[in-house]
Amino acid sequence: MTQLETIQEHHRLCDEIHQCVLDENRFLRTQQRPPDAALIERKRSLLARLDTSLEALKAVPAASVRDPATREALDKSRTRILQILQLDKENEQLLLRSSLGASRPAGTAAPAPSVAMLQKIYARCT
Repeated sequence: MTQLETIQEHHRLCDEIHQCVLDENRFLRTQQRPPDAALIERKRSLLARLDTSLEALKAVPAASVRDPATREALDKSRTRILQILQLDKENEQLLLRSSLGASRPAGTAAPAPSVAMLQKIYARCT
C-alpha cells in the first residue's frame, strides 16, 4: 500500500467514525438515554481499527507531506477529526444531561422550601 493510499484509508475510517458519532448524537437527542450495547460495540470496533490505522500512519515518512496530494489528504483527515471531536464533546454533554435526568424521576422537581421556613429565616436575619 502506498503512502497516499494509507492516508486515504485512514480518511475513510475517519468518515466511518464520524458517521458513528453522528448516529450516537442522533440517538442521544431523540432517546435521551445512554446508547445501547450495539452502538457501544460499534464504537469499540472502530477504535480498534483506528489503532491499526494510526500505526500504519506512523510508517508514513514526514517528508511525504511535501507532496500536494498527500498534504490535501492529510488536511481532509484533520478537518474530519476536528468534526468528530466537536460532536463527541456534544455527545458527552448530552450523555451527562441524560444521566443526571435519570437520577430524578421525571416530572418531580426539587422540593421548594415552605413559606413558613422562609419567614423564620428572614425574621432571624432582621
